[in-house]
Amino acid sequence: MTRILMAVSRFLLAAPRAIARVWRGSLWLRVTLTTLVLSVIVVGVLGLSLLSRVTSGLLDAKERISVGEASAGLGEAQRILDAADTGPSTPSASRLVDSAVSALAARAGSPSTFDVLLLSSQPSGNAPERGTNLVAETSVPASLRLAVVESQRQSWTYTEIQFLDGRTTPGLIVGAPLLVPTVGPYELYYLFPLTQEQATLDLVRSSVLTTGFLLVLLLGFVAWLATRQVVVPVRAASQTAARLAEGNLSERMKVTGTDDLARLATSFNAMAASLARQIRQLEELSRVQQRFVSDVSHELRTPLTTIRMAADVVYEDRDVLDTPTARAVELLQNQLDRFEALLVDLLEISRFDAGAAVLDVERVDLIGLVQRSIDGAQPLAERAGLDLRLLASVDSCPVDCDPRRVHRIVRNLIENAIEHGDLHGVDVSIGEGPDAVAVSVRDFGVGLRPGEAALVFNRFWRADPARARTTGGTGLGLSISLEDARLHGGWLEAWGEPGKGACFRMTLPRDRAVGITESPLPLDMDGDDSDAEMTPVNATRPTVEREDSSSSPAATFVINGGKPRP
Repeated sequence: MTRILMAVSRFLLAAPRAIARVWRGSLWLRVTLTTLVLSVIVVGVLGLSLLSRVTSGLLDAKERISVGEASAGLGEAQRILDAADTGPSTPSASRLVDSAVSALAARAGSPSTFDVLLLSSQPSGNAPERGTNLVAETSVPASLRLAVVESQRQSWTYTEIQFLDGRTTPGLIVGAPLLVPTVGPYELYYLFPLTQEQATLDLVRSSVLTTGFLLVLLLGFVAWLATRQVVVPVRAASQTAARLAEGNLSERMKVTGTDDLARLATSFNAMAASLARQIRQLEELSRVQQRFVSDVSHELRTPLTTIRMAADVVYEDRDVLDTPTARAVELLQNQLDRFEALLVDLLEISRFDAGAAVLDVERVDLIGLVQRSIDGAQPLAERAGLDLRLLASVDSCPVDCDPRRVHRIVRNLIENAIEHGDLHGVDVSIGEGPDAVAVSVRDFGVGLRPGEAALVFNRFWRADPARARTTGGTGLGLSISLEDARLHGGWLEAWGEPGKGACFRMTLPRDRAVGITESPLPLDMDGDDSDAEMTPVNATRPTVEREDSSSSPAATFVINGGKPRP
């Protein structure tokens, strides 16, 4: 029983959401149902108005006829009674009442159009009372009798006419005072049944309901048909646009006729053709550009090798050269190193562009891998006067990855942090979760302005072009790191605030087939959204206390579906 109640409750909770989802998702349904509801309202109002007017007309006519008939019958009954009183002998009260009722009943015709009740107004109750066709005295409401007696004038009301055999029928009762000679005051009541009027109203009501129902169905069908003529082409356009977005550039809408929808389809097809043409041009341009970069990179390696060999020979003999020449040789050697690094990065970028990059996966300890990256960057940090700190919440962090590419990602992030950091140093943090591991690199330098976090992974982009490079980078390091992270099925995310520094976080899946849902490390290590306790592993000197600043908004950027935490 409990399971049934739980299932019913879940259904009742889910039903409104499902209905709302269907309602929001179907223009066809909304227009059709809205038309039906409005049609029901309009037809209902018109039908009620029509029934009200017909009812009023029938009852007004019935009132005029009934009051006229009752007035004429009252006059005739009074003449009969007065004539009987002027004869040589006065009839008894019973005969006077019977003669009056018989005369009035004869006026009703056959079948009778009304019934008559002649009731005594005397409180004693000994006076004779008569009626026609077994009509019951209880048919006359007490309020009508009181009105006739007190006003001494004609009155009428609508009520249920009751018969002695138990029958009832709706009717109109018209009453007036009548004086019976030698007996006293009486009340004469005409009881007009509304059977024909009720039948007429029933016929009109059924006709209105039937006509209204058919009209609503017709309007609903018209709305469905009219909406279909609009919605079907729109759905076709939506489906065509979805297939175009999936890369099927040959999809086109079917053009039928010359109306507005046909012109819309023609314009849509022209737009699709133009987009397809431009996409093909861009693809061709991209292929040419990629081929150019790849060819140039490969072709430059041979002359660069020759120049390197000659420069090495001269560099080894720089001690015997004069000072200007020796300085020029050193500059030449440095620029050749940078040129060689740029060629290596360009070749790597061309592999990513061509889709030729592959992973050489093996099981490694992420902490050891990051430690080697820190050791490699330590001389650069010492020249900059910065402290590199490794913080880890675990003793070991095994992960399946390409160690060369992960080492390159961490090295690029650390060198970037050293270049843009300050004397507060750089924090490198490692964390792990059930499905992912993460490395974050946090500096406390100039940070990123709002909007710049979306640009840091662009090729050759620099936050401040006026600043000189201290690490001799090529401007491709973060772009290559992003591609390496994507190749692992991971995330590479950036966060920054002016004056508070920047944080870059790499998150890798333990199993590439499962994917990542969240990162075990917060993107901003100043935030309080992580319960992990970070333990310093290789702090070379005491950590410098830093001041918090909250004067500027953070700039956060997510790559590959990441979930940054501000």
